[in-house]
Amino acid sequence: MELQGHRDIDASPAEVWIALLDADVLKACVPGCQEMTGSAEEGFEAVVVQKVGPVKATFKGAVQITDMVPEKSCTISGEGKGGPAGFAKGGADVTLSPNEDGGTRLSYEVQAKVGGKLAQLGSRIIDGFAKKMADQFFERFQTALEGEAEEPDAPPEEKKKGWLKRLVS
Repeated sequence: MELQGHRDIDASPAEVWIALLDADVLKACVPGCQEMTGSAEEGFEAVVVQKVGPVKATFKGAVQITDMVPEKSCTISGEGKGGPAGFAKGGADVTLSPNEDGGTRLSYEVQAKVGGKLAQLGSRIIDGFAKKMADQFFERFQTALEGEAEEPDAPPEEKKKGWLKRLVS
């Protein structure tokens, strides 16, 4: 399964880069993530609980960030084992580029594979689930940087910046 997309984030490439490498931000953004430890340099270990169709499993796995070009691109790859449910393996090539609004366009190409009971569910269910997971991750990531939707007439200095505001506070 492969998919691609992009998000325009109201934060600089440097701010987006820092968030991409932060275990707490990643834990908050990965749907079903119960635990995330480690670092970008040495890799992360994660515990994720997910239900795919009728199969619910706890996946324990590792996430590596490689091919890092600071503030420009990286590859995020991971593999998790879910016991009798099977395994999930995937990765995303992520590219950051400044946009006209002073923010960042985060582009991604995701590849995913599953095996075991999960593979028996069929490609339509798996592809739909993988797309939903990727969409949720990048939506949560964008919200973590930008904060929740603003009141339209809120002054700019009162804008909530989510994760970024907590970091500098």
